[in-house]
Parts: sequence; structure tokens; C-alpha cells
Amino acid sequence: MSRTDVIGIVDYGMGNLRSVSKALATLGFPTMVSGSPKELSRCRGIVLPGVGAFRNCMENLARQGLLPFLKDVLRDGRPFLGICLGLQVLFSESEEFGRHEGIGFFPGRVLRFPAGMAAHGHAALKIPHMGWNRVEFTMDHPVLSGVPSGSYFYFVHSYYVRPDDPSVVACSTSYGVEFAAGVGKGNLLAVQFHPEKSQVAGLALLANFGRLCREAA
Repeated sequence: MSRTDVIGIVDYGMGNLRSVSKALATLGFPTMVSGSPKELSRCRGIVLPGVGAFRNCMENLARQGLLPFLKDVLRDGRPFLGICLGLQVLFSESEEFGRHEGIGFFPGRVLRFPAGMAAHGHAALKIPHMGWNRVEFTMDHPVLSGVPSGSYFYFVHSYYVRPDDPSVVACSTSYGVEFAAGVGKGNLLAVQFHPEKSQVAGLALLANFGRLCREAA
């Protein structure tokens, strides 16, 4: 196994890294969990998972020297999968606990679900949004190939992304408000839900990403 065949999972001290690594390994795709830009630079594809606060994530990425590396990966079009917080930090800024700048690959903001949201006139929806939701695909992306639009995926979040450019939205769902459940561009897909916790549909998505990494030049 050459190092170039490995999928790199970015370790910046936040996120459910092992579950993502285990899911990919179960599907036959070797991974390396690392916080070293030098080690990750030798990987064919990159996964940026994460849970927690936007500000802390950006501070940790900066502290470990990972921001220049991630910007290079995004610019060069290497296969990239962002998960949950790994989606949100790709945007310009977040309103979580103040205003905080993100990587800025996608223009747009990260917003909190409004208080008092209700579903079809029933009681107010709970925040964080936690559980299974139907996701409709709005983009023909290789990482979504063969996964039925309308599949259910598992979410855990209190904030959602609002891209300035609607054409980058790869999939959407509704929880009080309709929001972008994922964005895509070239070999990049970033999703708000957790594919590693989403059973059959999630594993199919991860398998597609693994194959995309193998096919990458």
C-alpha cells in the first residue's frame, strides 16, 4: 500500500475521527488520521470532519498550520469531503458566539436556526436539530451517484450554511426552514449530516468518495 492510496482524515482535536476512519476502512479504503500537513499532503483525498464550535475549529486549524494546507487542497481540486463542522468552516463567516471568519472557499454565512420554529403548526422544534431527515439532491455529483435522492441521513447541529451562490448547493433538507444540507464543486462535497452515522445511504456516499480518491490523478 503506497501512501498516495491513503485517504487523509484531518485531526485538529475536534470531531468523531475514528468513526469516519473505521467506516472507510470497512469499505476497503485505507485511511490515515493526522494533524500534520506534511503527512496529509501525501494523501490522495482529504476528509475534514468535525463537531463543536466554529471558532475553536478555526483556531485549532490555524495553530496546527493546517489552514494553508486546506486552502491548497481546495484550490487544487483534490478529492475533499467535509462533514458537519467541516462543511461550515468552508464558508466566509459564522455567527456562532459572535462573528468569526472561516476559510472562505464558499462565499456565505453560517446561521443559527431561528428560535420558535414549528413543524406544520405543531410545537416548536428543538435545537439542536438531532436525528434523521430526508435529503433531496439538487446536483449531479460523483459522491452522490447511486444514492437515491430523498434518502435519510443523520444530523446533529444548531447552525446551518447559507451560500451566497445557490448553484453550489448539492442537496437540501428542511427543519423549520429549508437549508443547504451539502455543497459541491468539482471533486469537493461537503455535507451537514454525518454519513458515518447514516447506515446504508451514508456508507454508499463514503464508498463513492473512496472510489473518487482512487480515480484521482
